Amino acid sequence: MISKEKKQAIIAEYARTEGDTGSPEVQVAILSARIAELTDHLKANPKDHHSRRGMLKLIGQRKGLLSYLKEVDIERYRSLIERLGLRK
Repeated sequence: MISKEKKQAIIAEYARTEGDTGSPEVQVAILSARIAELTDHLKANPKDHHSRRGMLKLIGQRKGLLSYLKEVDIERYRSLIERLGLRK
């Protein structure tokens, strides 16, 4: 679980306008932070299959949001991918 302060910082960084919490950019950034925390947890606890399933669900949600953003506005998609460092 990401802390409230960290979540607020992510929202402030990726929001398109003031108070924006629902844009795909913000949602993808929050999901990426949660996925990163779960990845660290699973490195320490490799047999925790319940958390692994949850992480895979989060990855699927992020993939869906990214594909939506790619269809709607390719430039926003490219800038988000670059800012988050998701593709190599």
